[in-house]
Amino acid sequence: MGLLERFYDTSRGNIYVDGENIRDVNIKCLRSQMCIVSQEPILFDCTIEENIMYGLDREVSHEEVVNAAKLANIHKFILSLPLGYETRVGEKGTQLSGGQKQRIAIARALIRNPSILLLDEATSALDTESEQVVQEALENARKGRTCLVIAHRLSTIQNSNLIVVVNEGKVAEKGSSLKFLVLSNFSFLSDPK
Repeated sequence: MGLLERFYDTSRGNIYVDGENIRDVNIKCLRSQMCIVSQEPILFDCTIEENIMYGLDREVSHEEVVNAAKLANIHKFILSLPLGYETRVGEKGTQLSGGQKQRIAIARALIRNPSILLLDEATSALDTESEQVVQEALENARKGRTCLVIAHRLSTIQNSNLIVVVNEGKVAEKGSSLKFLVLSNFSFLSDPK
């Protein structure tokens, strides 16, 4: 993910997005087209609405915040709170569960409407019930954009168009969706040693 966002450059080879070498693209412009949802989302000690809007370089309406929250499957929960979108989440989101924090992070990504959505172990720290709700939010988030997912759980990638399995820094398997997983006989899951 760091290479794609150009936090550092490759020592060999190039990375292309839509046929453009990312080294030839202005970093600010490149990053404005991407948004990341990581395993441990960062929330700030401010309101839910402020957390969803955090870091935007444009004015957004409350309606845009609500739409992003709906897509992230967090709107109904927010409305159940006495202060709704004005509820403070506490330092690092301590007032919220892992699934709730993750869905707010997804809403933050969606309000930016990125061309490329990066999901870095976005469901790995969640229990099964929370994962299902977050997974639905991620399915909404993927629509109409390129989505790069790093995951250890098969449920996170089951609806992907292309699955690439990396083992010890090398591509071990590559194919499309669950058909690929069945045909590969899950050989990439076994220890080659």
